[in-house]
Amino acid sequence: MPQSFAHLPLAKARPDPQRFIDVIMGRARSERPPMVEYLIDDAVMRPITTDLLGREWVVPNGADRATMDTYLDNTIFFWRAMGYDFVRYEESARFVETSVVGDDGTKLNGLRSWRDMHAGGITSWEAFDSYPWPTVSDEDVANTAYLAEHLPDDMGLITCHAGGPYEHLSGVMSYEPLCLALYDQPDLVEAVAQRIGETMYACYERLVQLPRLIALFQGDDMGFRTMTLLPPDALRQLTLPWHKRFAELAHSHGIPYFLHSCGNMLSVMPDLLDDVGIDAKHSFENAIITIDDFQARYGDRIGVLGGVDIDILGRAPLEQVRAETRRLIDVCHPRGRFAVGSGNSIPSYIPVDSYLTMLDEAQR
Repeated sequence: MPQSFAHLPLAKARPDPQRFIDVIMGRARSERPPMVEYLIDDAVMRPITTDLLGREWVVPNGADRATMDTYLDNTIFFWRAMGYDFVRYEESARFVETSVVGDDGTKLNGLRSWRDMHAGGITSWEAFDSYPWPTVSDEDVANTAYLAEHLPDDMGLITCHAGGPYEHLSGVMSYEPLCLALYDQPDLVEAVAQRIGETMYACYERLVQLPRLIALFQGDDMGFRTMTLLPPDALRQLTLPWHKRFAELAHSHGIPYFLHSCGNMLSVMPDLLDDVGIDAKHSFENAIITIDDFQARYGDRIGVLGGVDIDILGRAPLEQVRAETRRLIDVCHPRGRFAVGSGNSIPSYIPVDSYLTMLDEAQR
């Protein structure tokens, strides 16, 4: 990290989770926009934690509670020092899904995994009956519970079930078999979606009981560059009703429901607004629609989160990263219901200095 940053880390962090929620919900204005992030890869967190924050990095190990707790303590310290009002963290029920693994030098373990698009675990009723459907227990949310119980009094918690209804549907069945089954075995697809939704809901019933919870922020990548990955009517039948139930559960506990969904979701935006009832939208790609254009269309009804395009964060000079961050703040912040951050997340291949430049500009 050769760069020096005027505003980071924060010597005297003053997180205000209630202010964050009030700004996103349109109940308050702030001098500068709050900051938001969906995920920050360990490959980016580690050098900041060691070189900038002066803490020892601990590799998370779910089998060792003490090591995991230390990793989570580092997570809290990181989010606070970077200027966030909350910690965002997610865990998943243990769905068995087929993945493809390849080399990736940007990841800490040198490997990256992708869902197998061709070979799914459930392609018949026999496979459905023999599939090891997970049973939800407190263990599935144990790390999130630890964070909730160890946050400083002035920080909030934002969480979700890792992976959304569509993502797990396409993971359990695999994308190509799923597309074929929509026409050949629609009852099977519906049954799989039902079991996934029920399992996720059981996790959410535990999550909404946690202290210091300020929002549910579900990720579910349902689109690609030009349209949704399944026909909009299929999403309306199979996955959006579960998002509606999650949103209703959040609202019944007095907290908002945010949605992160990559790809072109414009065809189902009326459903997300009028039926599901999302309170804010995240994940924006300039090649599809910029966050400022999206806000001009929908910002009177929902909050908009993030927006600094991943291509800019990943490849542009630092001056351009800073300029784009400032442009979005200047355009989107005066309209209200805006938090600044990446357009998607901070994956392993984002240069650390680019991420810190975005944050440094946001703290001005």
